[in-house]
Amino acid sequence: QVQLVESGGGVVQPGGSLRLSCAASGFIFRGSSMAWYRQAPGAQREFVAAISSGATTDYADSAKGRFTISRDNAKNTVYLQMNNLQPEDTAVYYCVTGGRRPGSWGQGTQVTVSS
Repeated sequence: QVQLVESGGGVVQPGGSLRLSCAASGFIFRGSSMAWYRQAPGAQREFVAAISSGATTDYADSAKGRFTISRDNAKNTVYLQMNNLQPEDTAVYYCVTGGRRPGSWGQGTQVTVSS
């Protein structure tokens, strides 16, 4: 079955950086669009970034210029490099299959931006 395991979350100060990773298994990763979503406390889950099987990327306005999504098909892994993090980026970040039409979800990794 599909398994998505996120890692790389943590606590960082405003202006800091984190790199999230998502190890995927149970499906043909190289042929699948992948995405990151997030859910802040008391809010709905929202789209952050997506990458197609051909490595075309798509970002939410809040992520443009600060976040970079990438993939390594040899490692069945998708990444989210997050720079200049701000307190409003605090959320649980989820790796999903399917890009903007999410299918399977990982368990999430907590990102907290606080001074």
